[in-house]
Amino acid sequence: MTATPTAGTETRFGRLLRTQGIARPLAWGFVALTIFMIGDGIEAGFLSPYLDELGFEAGQVATLWAVYGIVVAVAAWLSGALAEAWGPKRVMMLGFAIWVVFELVFLVFGVMGGNYGVMLLAFGIRGLGYPMFAYGFLVWITIGTDEQVMGRAVGWYWFFSTLGLGVLSSYFAGAVIPFIGELATLWMALAFVVVGGLMVLVLLRNPVTQKVTLANSVKGVVSSITIVASNPKVGVGGVVRIINTLSFYAFVVFLTTYMVRDVGFGLAEWQAIWGTMLAANVAANLISGYLADWIGRVNVVAWAGGIGCFVTVLALYYVPTAIGPNFGITIAIAIVYGLALGMFVPLSAIVPLLAPQHKAAAVAILNLGAGLSQFVGPVIAGLVTPIGIQGTVWIIASLYLVGFGLTFLLRSPKDGLGTFPTPERIPA
Repeated sequence: MTATPTAGTETRFGRLLRTQGIARPLAWGFVALTIFMIGDGIEAGFLSPYLDELGFEAGQVATLWAVYGIVVAVAAWLSGALAEAWGPKRVMMLGFAIWVVFELVFLVFGVMGGNYGVMLLAFGIRGLGYPMFAYGFLVWITIGTDEQVMGRAVGWYWFFSTLGLGVLSSYFAGAVIPFIGELATLWMALAFVVVGGLMVLVLLRNPVTQKVTLANSVKGVVSSITIVASNPKVGVGGVVRIINTLSFYAFVVFLTTYMVRDVGFGLAEWQAIWGTMLAANVAANLISGYLADWIGRVNVVAWAGGIGCFVTVLALYYVPTAIGPNFGITIAIAIVYGLALGMFVPLSAIVPLLAPQHKAAAVAILNLGAGLSQFVGPVIAGLVTPIGIQGTVWIIASLYLVGFGLTFLLRSPKDGLGTFPTPERIPA
């Protein structure tokens, strides 16, 4: 556990932040993370149709995103692996530099130059950037936060991350594109990333001072693999992390089409339902952290996350199928589904504490699970063709029951039973 500042050296505001899970030395990092993720997420909603307007084929655009997704999955794992050897700030700064350099190449020589080969190469390599920056900061939180409030700390992390990536970025892009166009908006994304990166560079100090050597780097990477053998519970946590968001990535592939074409929702109606679900998920990222430190982290993940997703995944299919395009009832189900997805957030506190001497390596496994979820979800969605939507939905829901059972294997003497002191009793 990190050292607790004494009453004489800690301000009242600093203590307030600490008891809410935000270590004072990391406070500006949460702000920087949000700004960086706004920049990274701006392109998500319009890059594909914009490239289509520029004359690129649908297959080329799909390949662009596929390569990007693969690189992101690798970088998500690598960020934790290298953070143990280099320190999280160095990893974040490497991610920042990669993002800026290859975004410039992507825009100037790829998009503006109309060169698909350059676009594919630059966009793919740029995929290393955001996981190193964002997940590097997650490692920093796990090693720089008191264990008693780790649940709410990672809750704040995911709240700020998704607020920037999925909410503010979308609103910003929608507001400015009609006035300045798509290309200028992409340049604005670069500006947000630069601001977020410079804030970390100037305002945060690296907690690891050891020199970067090839031996340390290799040791960190090897540790992020061997930890599964030496501590199998960490591997179990990675599997639960895959299960966490696989329904989301599967639904992206087929649920919109089904709801609009077969159930009868208007496209705008369904987008409103889906967007509200995402907003609920952002709130759940924070709520789950506080619940976890109150009633136990394992309990929140297993019951609110696992069972919650099992029920709502089925309800999101069966209820609209039975009653038709009822906006009010469906949006209520979607909100509960978004909340249930966010109840897996305490995994980011549970798993690192299972390997207290190798927290970064444990986070690397979680990050790998997050990346693999983006792959597994669409693969499961591919079952719609041979077995139909109903069978596919049951497979997805059943996997959450598997996750429910696996989560109880993650119990430890200090976790999952609500045994930590409440924030009011944390020593000052």
